[in-house]
Amino acid sequence: MARVVVDVMLKPEILDPQGQAVANALPRLGVNDVSSVRIGRRIEIEFAGEADLERAREIADKLLANPVIEDFTIHLDGATAEVA
Repeated sequence: MARVVVDVMLKPEILDPQGQAVANALPRLGVNDVSSVRIGRRIEIEFAGEADLERAREIADKLLANPVIEDFTIHLDGATAEVA
């Protein structure tokens, strides 16, 4: 079984209210050296045979990410990230 990881993040120009809430809470924990936090999601797709990065890209583009407000990267689990 081969696993492909899709990381989905809001585009940089899109406001991230969850990330902002975390960034605002960090000073209360004594963390003052973080200037920004962005929150996204990680999706793992397991293929029965060999990993199919093109199929994973199609899945991510059509189902997992909203291309208007989100970017995604795809990579084999344990491999260096491939920018979509």
